[in-house]
Amino acid sequence: MPAVGDAKREYPGLIDRKDAALKAWLEKRPREAALEPDLPIIDPHHHFWDTPQRGHYFLPELLADIGGGHNIVSTVFLECQAMYRKHGPAEMAPVGEVEFVNGIAAMSASGNYGPCRVAEGIVGYADLRIGARVRDVLEAEIAVAGGRFRGIRQGVAWDEHDSISRHASRKVPLHLVRDKTFREGFAQLAKLGLSFESWQYHPQLSDAVDLTRAFPDTTIILDHVGGVLGVGPYAGRRQEILQSWAKDIRAMAECPNVAVKLGGLGMTSFGFDFHERDVPPSSEELAAAWRPYIETCIEAFGVNRCMFESNFPPDKQSCGYTELWNAFKRITANASAAEKTALYSGTAARVYRLTAP
Repeated sequence: MPAVGDAKREYPGLIDRKDAALKAWLEKRPREAALEPDLPIIDPHHHFWDTPQRGHYFLPELLADIGGGHNIVSTVFLECQAMYRKHGPAEMAPVGEVEFVNGIAAMSASGNYGPCRVAEGIVGYADLRIGARVRDVLEAEIAVAGGRFRGIRQGVAWDEHDSISRHASRKVPLHLVRDKTFREGFAQLAKLGLSFESWQYHPQLSDAVDLTRAFPDTTIILDHVGGVLGVGPYAGRRQEILQSWAKDIRAMAECPNVAVKLGGLGMTSFGFDFHERDVPPSSEELAAAWRPYIETCIEAFGVNRCMFESNFPPDKQSCGYTELWNAFKRITANASAAEKTALYSGTAARVYRLTAP
């Protein structure tokens, strides 16, 4: 398993290299041939953005990544604060992101950009802290999404250490999901047939369990295997954290309304050193590092509640798109055909109501 970063080094954030520098680094390792190239894949988690801090990642960049030989049949877009509306009520600003992505999805649906149905599902953002009034925001997002809107993500990632929390995409208070007004907003999701993406760090998984138990009729998707931290004060404690995280994962899996995304491990917050190497890792190296997290989740949730994800471009900090899916396929090499169907497309198609391959 790769060495963990120096505990004294601050959390480097999600996006270190951007665009040209990242492309040059990834090209130091020739792209691998795709394993099991005929296996249909739904990629249920990627982003689009264009900012000075994050760089540029739109449809052409995604198509270049998915064009490496894997059979990516459709994708789901996840909110990332892209193209918010400049004018109008602040709470309605995220409607602009859904509208923007629906335009990209419409381009893809024309068939002019290849067979993959890009952004067949869209997960947006709405601030549940405004309580029941959030229904107006949700209905506006449904209206502009062309039938593609599936739910929201409101990240609640929080940590007491400045080296972690100062890099979170949004500043949130501790135990936000236990707040009464937040839960009044959360209660609107099931009424509209919408899901919730749970994105937090691993020390907050007990909060996620509490929220899940309080809303058994709401579909909840646990992002990025629960958000394991391995940087800052968490560096050098991988085995200790793995044990406590696995206990919380099993508790989360006891709730039948939860599915889990297998991915996000390429983010630098997980504490692997791949992004610091002179040459990007091979899929064999990725599989060896990621296997304990992937297999623990599959064992706890079962294949019918697990779905592999790319989390691109954040995970691009550690590897190429083709190598990422090769790593997943190495981990599942001994799975049956039915199990692979569930992990790579079936669960995502059911949870997000997409066209099944």
